[in-house]
Amino acid sequence: MRFILAACALAIGLIAQTAAAQPAAGPYKLLKTVKVGGDGGFDYVYADTPGRKLYVPRQGPTGRVTVFDLDTLAPLGEIANAPGHGAAVDSKSGHGFTSSRPVVMWDAKTLAPAKPVEVQGNPDGILGDPASQRVYILSHSAPNVTAIDARDGSVAGTLDIGGAPEQAVSDGKGHLYIDVEDKDQVAVVDAKTMTKTGVYGLDGKCGTPAGLAFDVKNHVLFVACRNPAVMAMLDSETGKILSVLPIGVGVDGATFNPATREAFSSQADGTLTVIKELSPTSFTVEQTLQTAVGAKTLTLDAKTGHVLLITAEFGSPPPAPPPAPDAPPPRPRRGPMLPDSFSILVVGK
Repeated sequence: MRFILAACALAIGLIAQTAAAQPAAGPYKLLKTVKVGGDGGFDYVYADTPGRKLYVPRQGPTGRVTVFDLDTLAPLGEIANAPGHGAAVDSKSGHGFTSSRPVVMWDAKTLAPAKPVEVQGNPDGILGDPASQRVYILSHSAPNVTAIDARDGSVAGTLDIGGAPEQAVSDGKGHLYIDVEDKDQVAVVDAKTMTKTGVYGLDGKCGTPAGLAFDVKNHVLFVACRNPAVMAMLDSETGKILSVLPIGVGVDGATFNPATREAFSSQADGTLTVIKELSPTSFTVEQTLQTAVGAKTLTLDAKTGHVLLITAEFGSPPPAPPPAPDAPPPRPRRGPMLPDSFSILVVGK
């Protein structure tokens, strides 16, 4: 996952287009927006439901993990010298981890750093698997996957999957599924042996996958893609595409709530798409909710059913340089983040 990729001016222009194509009414609403401020870039947000903490890594000269009360969003403290992209906590051991190099391990109760964990590659995404007590660090460069034993912080193994991973999910029984952004695939991994055992192609229906969610009970993978902007539902046992539905523009995260059988995808254009699983083979876009431009990553508080997102306000982007001859159009540029504009959004019923 990258930093905020789409320029806010472009995203604003896409909101009306996205909203017009999808239903707006539904059970969810934006419950509150809390400006918590602070400098530094941001990427993932992570809710530790059992520990009732919300973790937001911030990059930059003062790289750190900011920690908030999951119920009130009151600040609880910071984990210093931890400039990572994401965070995960293993409840059994009480250890937290950043996706950074080195990985920073900390005590989830005191927030005191425990030790650094040396890894290779360029850490980006992260997945904590409670069943195996492992934390998986994802990197766009080799090694693409590094497994860390959450109990003591030792490296349990590494794996190259042949592409750039974005998000990963686990079935809790030794299998991982990882969306591969630059290959338009979902890789299937045996976590016990750290080997890739299969690949599910998206058949041109779902390109640049950037979000991944999982209904473990019904064996359904929800793959959120940027180009085209759709969610593809796959049978996790066969890779068969069950359905494809439209989502917003600029997706960078997805999650699934098994209690409500709803999948969520967050987009940089300021929309949150809610897809309802009517049955293990039937799905519908239940709602497209306006959130805030740039709120493209999300996390689920499984206790309350709330979805939490993060974003900030940005100034005008700098002028783009003239494109090189025969080169593809340059990626939209982002303006500077406005001081103390970083915010946490809470969505619920």
